[in-house]
Amino acid sequence: MNDEVAVTGIGLVTPGGTGVPATWETVCAGRATARPDPVLSEMPVTMSCRVPALPSGRGRLWRYDRGTRFLLTAAREALDHAGLHPADWDPARVAVVIGTAAGGIDTLERQHHKLLATGPAVVSPLTMPAFLPNMTAGHLALDLGVTGPSLQTSTACASGATALITACLLLKAGTCDIAVAGGTDAMVTPLCTAAFAKMGALSRRSHDPAHASRPFDKDRDGFVLGEGCGVLVLERGHHADARGAHVLARLAGHGATGDAYHATAPHPEGAGLRAATMTALAQAGATPDDVDHINAHGTSTPLNDSVEATVIQDLYRRRRPSVTSAKGALGHTMGAAGAVEAALTVLTITYATMPPTANFTAPDDTTAGIDIIASAARPRSVRLALSHSLGFGGHNTVLVFAAP
Repeated sequence: MNDEVAVTGIGLVTPGGTGVPATWETVCAGRATARPDPVLSEMPVTMSCRVPALPSGRGRLWRYDRGTRFLLTAAREALDHAGLHPADWDPARVAVVIGTAAGGIDTLERQHHKLLATGPAVVSPLTMPAFLPNMTAGHLALDLGVTGPSLQTSTACASGATALITACLLLKAGTCDIAVAGGTDAMVTPLCTAAFAKMGALSRRSHDPAHASRPFDKDRDGFVLGEGCGVLVLERGHHADARGAHVLARLAGHGATGDAYHATAPHPEGAGLRAATMTALAQAGATPDDVDHINAHGTSTPLNDSVEATVIQDLYRRRRPSVTSAKGALGHTMGAAGAVEAALTVLTITYATMPPTANFTAPDDTTAGIDIIASAARPRSVRLALSHSLGFGGHNTVLVFAAP
């Protein structure tokens, strides 16, 4: 019996556009999406990576937080891609697992502003169903009529990847046959921007947003705040085989660790990322020498990129995999990043194309020892690829995807 976990569908809503083709084209072109943001005009940093057009036209999307609107749109694309329809499945054998770093923070900020400006009479009765972090998964389960496990994960910027790990565990346990899993966030808000800026985490290149996010580059100075959603349809291998599904890739292994070092800074030697990588590879029955490509966390912050590059240099001494970061193009989509980048990793395998790292021109001493894809996409067959996701709180996740 095929007990592997198969990826059979992908859906994306990102600053690169709504839908997989738009995002993939943007990332492969190395085209940065950061722009001046009128909503942030009074903030210390006045740029962001926004989804260019909010999905519309499906039911009463206005009732939901922005992040949930992204999710409902991406999930439908992923199911269409997988050739699945809710009318055709046993809803008790389907799980929904969604990661988010901040839930409906956009709704919360807007409603809190109304409360302070006008009083409680104007606060929307939809505030709590839109804001509560579990409600992204809850609304998707309602939309799809799913009665299997409906779960929410929150591990900061690793949330989307943690959701995929959780879904994989449910499938392996036989709890479900299908899992609609991923991550979504809409944290481009004044409060989030002000707070990240105060921490010194954001790039200050508001005068030149198109070149602000520059992962692994010697002139990097912080990330650009983004938003978006990534959804993957995962299935038990025998279930995908039985219905004749087209398998895009296999989720062959995963690792998750905690640093227990600092609230916001990674372990200086990358101990947690190193351990998560080795666990994930062992699950996949692979070694570092088998890895062709890494979709790095690559935030464009001085500290993260240095630590991540150090771990990659140390683990891959005999055979250097190619390395890319989508954040140069899409910015940091926060809790969605792990799922968006997992989807891009699967597409790298599917299309035998490694996207470039937008805005990377030259490394510094800490990032010089890794094979960063720069300038243009690199056509090359990929059999085994990793996706890294790290988060505040010391979270480290590594996903291993293998060609089907």
